Amino acid sequence: MADQIRAPFDWEDIRIFVSLARHGSLSAAARALSLSHATISRRIRTLEKAMGEKLVERRPDGYALTAAGVRALSPASEMEAAAARFGRRGGTQVPSGLVRVNAPPSLAQSFLVEKLARLSTTYPTLDIDLATDFRAVSLERREADIALRFGRPTDGDVIAKRAATVGFGFYALDEWRRRLDAGENPTFVGFDEANAHLPEATWLSETYPRARMAFRSNSQVMQAAAARAGAGIALLPHFVGRNQDALVRCLMLEAPPTRELWLLIRRDGVTDLATKTVADFLINLFSSERESIE
Repeated sequence: MADQIRAPFDWEDIRIFVSLARHGSLSAAARALSLSHATISRRIRTLEKAMGEKLVERRPDGYALTAAGVRALSPASEMEAAAARFGRRGGTQVPSGLVRVNAPPSLAQSFLVEKLARLSTTYPTLDIDLATDFRAVSLERREADIALRFGRPTDGDVIAKRAATVGFGFYALDEWRRRLDAGENPTFVGFDEANAHLPEATWLSETYPRARMAFRSNSQVMQAAAARAGAGIALLPHFVGRNQDALVRCLMLEAPPTRELWLLIRRDGVTDLATKTVADFLINLFSSERESIE
């Protein structure tokens, strides 16, 4: 951060900066604050002039924080949280604002979407953005407020809680289970080559190196659909396989390994009522649904 401030700070500029960092685009920030695109741009330039540093840079997919922006975001977010607490003095605390959750595709599509959607109806001023990604998004750069990831996280200044131990099983049509019982070699449905590095894909290829892979996809939801069509046997998380009425579990000699699911949240998220509300909901959800997950 620059040693000398070239102009006085304006709280409104800081609030707009935090919103742009959170939403990643002018249009989303403008909608959240009920301001015009031009006002957002002008206020950001004013803040950058006051700071003496460039805080955001425009990219094809939106706006990203510069190194100076990352440094400025933490104290700016603390100011926003303090202002929110000040505004709630003497009143009822209600979670409000946008909370962005990032999760693996299968978990988001097969388990989370309906449950999180119901949470947003419980709190009319709480908005939830659920995105899916195999890559590890950066909480530090505000790409998400909450991240759910398989495997122990290696991020720096975040709070990480183990949310669940996810179990896997082989799922297929009952016809395939009878064929296996009769001694037929298995034919599988699995990940495409771009995702062959994922632990479950690696385990399957190493355990059954000669087995035919009849159908490949980058989505376990699509793999379940292929298994329903009879293409073969899919190695799926139980929260996906058990929700497929047409599929049955096939017991094989080799038991697939489990994977740990972790919830990550920035330290400043603990003081943000909306983020904390969603994080607590997710932890409680995984605890109550443990049998269907593990």
